[in-house]
Amino acid sequence: MKKIGLIDYYLDQYHAVNYPTWIKDASQGRMEVTYAYAMIDKPDGKTNKDFCREMGIELLSSIEEVIDKSDCLIVMSPDHSEFHEELCRLPLASGKPVYVDKTFAPDRASARRMISIARDSKTPFFSSSALRFTSEYRELDKRGIEAIHSRGPGSFDTYAIHQLEPIIALMGHKVEKIMYVGTKNTPALVLRFADGRLASMAQLGWECDFSLALNYQDDRAVVLQGASDFYKNFIDELVAFFDDSLPRVPAEETLQIMTILEYGQNALNTPDVWIELPADI
Repeated sequence: MKKIGLIDYYLDQYHAVNYPTWIKDASQGRMEVTYAYAMIDKPDGKTNKDFCREMGIELLSSIEEVIDKSDCLIVMSPDHSEFHEELCRLPLASGKPVYVDKTFAPDRASARRMISIARDSKTPFFSSSALRFTSEYRELDKRGIEAIHSRGPGSFDTYAIHQLEPIIALMGHKVEKIMYVGTKNTPALVLRFADGRLASMAQLGWECDFSLALNYQDDRAVVLQGASDFYKNFIDELVAFFDDSLPRVPAEETLQIMTILEYGQNALNTPDVWIELPADI
């Protein structure tokens, strides 16, 4: 059995509650989350000690100890990416397979440093929103996509990644410039690729579903309503990654998404103005 270690900011959160069972089921018991470490106890939540006791996971006192005892590693902290660089520094230098929960980094500079650590130590890793693995998106033909319009819920700072991830997965990472075209309550972004292709995304409130509309170079349109099985598909890919150590998302795509998120936040203050992105992805 492969032993998986969780490394987190605090453990009492949705992903840490569910991933252990999902991984064990998807691997048919070949993999199990057995160790955990977290920086703090969740404010107004369960302590890490209580969480681990209820989950049947051994709470360890340091990241080093989790790395030493585990075969594979998951760095979580899904809502506090500002701690990812600190939490990932040792795991990404460990040489063991590492999955880093979304959002990979709070900014482009942090993402580049983290990727460099992994590359220098030849540590296999990837990071992703689970939405990348939505069944409807995985079945799409990537060839000849000229434009995508994405619709979804949430605020830009926490939910934009769930729309950007599929866009970059389908269209690649050669985004040249972005423009904010939204309002105060409705974030919206336009992405122009270096070859002239276009993507746009809008966040239309928490009641809005995820959907994609695509146009191909042969003027063929595809419209997809909703997003299904993304957690199941993601966990299947995570289990496969822990088996073969082959990253499911290229680091270049992850860096591009982190760059768009950072520059997109800046674009909120300068609507209707193109902002050039760094070219060295």
